[in-house]
Amino acid sequence: MGYRRIGSFGTILFTVGVVTGIIWHNVPLTSIHGDYRTQATETERENLYQQLQDEASFFERQGRVVGLASQLVRPAVVHIESKKPKLPSMGSGYIEEAGSGVIVQIEGNEYDFYVLTNSHVIHKAPTENITITLDDSRKTNPIRVWEDPESDVAVMQIAAPQLIGARLGDSRAVDIGQFVLAMGSPFGLSHSTTFGIISAKGRRGLELGNDQVEYQDFFQTDAAINPGNSGGPLVNLKGEVIGINAAIASNSGGNEGIGFSIPINMAMTIAEQLIEYGSPMRAFLGVELAPKFDIEDATRRGLPSPFGALITRIRPNTPADNSELKEGDIIIEYDSIPVDNDTHLINLVSLTRINTEVELVVWRNRQKMKLMVRVGDRSKLLGQQQ
Repeated sequence: MGYRRIGSFGTILFTVGVVTGIIWHNVPLTSIHGDYRTQATETERENLYQQLQDEASFFERQGRVVGLASQLVRPAVVHIESKKPKLPSMGSGYIEEAGSGVIVQIEGNEYDFYVLTNSHVIHKAPTENITITLDDSRKTNPIRVWEDPESDVAVMQIAAPQLIGARLGDSRAVDIGQFVLAMGSPFGLSHSTTFGIISAKGRRGLELGNDQVEYQDFFQTDAAINPGNSGGPLVNLKGEVIGINAAIASNSGGNEGIGFSIPINMAMTIAEQLIEYGSPMRAFLGVELAPKFDIEDATRRGLPSPFGALITRIRPNTPADNSELKEGDIIIEYDSIPVDNDTHLINLVSLTRINTEVELVVWRNRQKMKLMVRVGDRSKLLGQQQ
């Protein structure tokens, strides 16, 4: 897995096009059709250079914003190498992985600094086989490691002098079209920063690796992401981390303009639960949902659009069973958040604190209804099924 790019190239093309237009607009006609080097006077050339300098200053100011944001976050970006023994069926030796990570601070813990990264970067590797290279080239091993393959989030406890944690943003405030930076160590090249935009939000149902990543709510970005960027931060122009780079969609294994990032709110919620409880504390409702809910289904039920999650079954002795929910209800809002589809609802529920009472808006008999449900502990449900 890795990260990607395209927005970077597109931005460069746009910039060059604008600057070129500025130059040609003021070049004498004879200079365009003839040999400029022989027909343009030194005065004309000097005037053009001055005009270019004036116009280029606008783009240079924008570039300084990118540079400042990168400069602020860079001390918190790390390179990660891990190795784990091969399975017996694969022979002797180790499987090696490389990726990136970002140092964050989590208050209320004995060790204040942690490295946030992807589960697939360090999956099942012993702590002594995980090497973290800091921005100043110091190397260290994690004290403790937690991971959640179902969300591809991992967090490592570290202790070293003069660590700097990145400032975190609010991924709920991210908009499509927003400029972002992808930072990390693509192909082992440290201190790399690429530029692009948020292309889409709420990407789910992606086939990633061995399909262990069940909980998905990715940002899609065209900031250049390549193998080795996994686990690195996605940063806004305020120098705030808004995502953790996780994957690329590629036929070649390199950047093809489609990369995915875990929203930082989701990643931090899981990381804090891993540290406090040792595993994610996922909530559940106790409903089975239709995997397909299209415009025809919505029209039959009087809904103007196929957004929401259709309940096909309510499991006995669950929070849903103890509520007013019914089979055939369509959950269209969860805790004031519009529900896109079944996987979106699963993500929203799973990130809710257990035993929280949540307001649902459902579509029933061609009208909206508000219901209250207290979400339960998913681990207890799984224990009952075993």
